[in-house]
Amino acid sequence: MFRSVLIVAAATGALMLSTAALAQKPDLGTAAEAKAMLERAVAELKIDEAAAIAKFNSGEAGFKDRDLYVFCFDMTTLKFTAAIKALLITHHAKP
Repeated sequence: MFRSVLIVAAATGALMLSTAALAQKPDLGTAAEAKAMLERAVAELKIDEAAAIAKFNSGEAGFKDRDLYVFCFDMTTLKFTAAIKALLITHHAKP
């Protein structure tokens, strides 16, 4: 099932902003921090998928940091399996 789950570290705006803009906005994560969170999320999924998804949903273990968080969706059903906003769980990721 790991292959059917897509992990995305959402860095709302952080990946789009310049370094100067980020320096002025300490409440936003950086692209490097988003990438590090993504790498940790993938490692957590490889260890224990169910526990990792629970951590992503709750934001535990640093999986919610300012505007950075992890969400997942099943590539087969396109339904969210992990999201900070519980309302998204089981909703389709497809627009």
